[in-house]
Amino acid sequence: MSFYQPHPQLAQWGETLLQDICSRHAVRPEQMGIVWLVYGGGVRVNTGGALEPQTFWQQRPWGWSHRGDVNVYPASIVKLFYLVATHEWLERGMIPPDPEIDRALRDMIQLSSNDATSYIVDVLTGTTSGPDLAPGPFSTWQYQRNIVNRYFQSWNWPEFAGVNINQKTWCDGPYGRERAFLGPNQENRNRLNPLATARLFHAILGGIAVSPRRSQQMVELCRRSLDPADWPTDPAYNQVQGFLGEGLPTTARLWSKAGHTSQVRHDCAYVEWGDDQAYMLVVFTVGQAQSRNEKLLPDISRWVFTRLQQEPLS
Repeated sequence: MSFYQPHPQLAQWGETLLQDICSRHAVRPEQMGIVWLVYGGGVRVNTGGALEPQTFWQQRPWGWSHRGDVNVYPASIVKLFYLVATHEWLERGMIPPDPEIDRALRDMIQLSSNDATSYIVDVLTGTTSGPDLAPGPFSTWQYQRNIVNRYFQSWNWPEFAGVNINQKTWCDGPYGRERAFLGPNQENRNRLNPLATARLFHAILGGIAVSPRRSQQMVELCRRSLDPADWPTDPAYNQVQGFLGEGLPTTARLWSKAGHTSQVRHDCAYVEWGDDQAYMLVVFTVGQAQSRNEKLLPDISRWVFTRLQQEPLS
């Protein structure tokens, strides 16, 4: 059973959204993956940023998906998975509390720092980057680097089928043992799909990712300001402008994590407005043109928000 409930009206809106956006931005449907969840039907929303766990898990959100199960390179979206894994390790006592871990998690999520992510991957896996290794030690190193994959596969969620979460995120690219681990044709790249991302974020918001307390800590790291004056001046750190947050009015509230390279532009956003209105939108786009299009994701976000304001789903 899916973690969301199909809704005929939402499905109709989703197909209309897809047609409108593809026409306006010259995008082919196969270049996008979308998951749109609407929280309603009695699910309480906590405007502090996390949905009420007791009622949240009694009812599934309404949802619609387009190519939601197609795995692609996730860019910095993978950092949400490293965030959850780090809190799991801390909760189990597999790694000790450390202010450097807290600082790295903050920079990894709020600023999308690749350096911070590299440190977190080392902490999670007990591995380090460096020159090539002999076959025996390299085999051990590879096994350790797949510990995050084994952790998420233990959840037995169908949305996680075929995902790969074992690579660092890079600015210039991997070298040495990291390049060998990637594979000759980059066949071992990170892979995620919009549904896996949506369900993980849904779990964080619902307070069941690791524990309610740790879920709330993760939620807080994903909070974004919609006031342009608060946005980082460095575009590399700005996860609102050019992404889903830019398409929202400043009266909305946003929690999100974006990812961007020369070939992809993605975002995962949870949005609240009013006293009891909320939705999640996950959009993955692939291709150089989509990566460069800073209006694409804001236009999708604006379309969704406007539709729900004009005609709340019921």
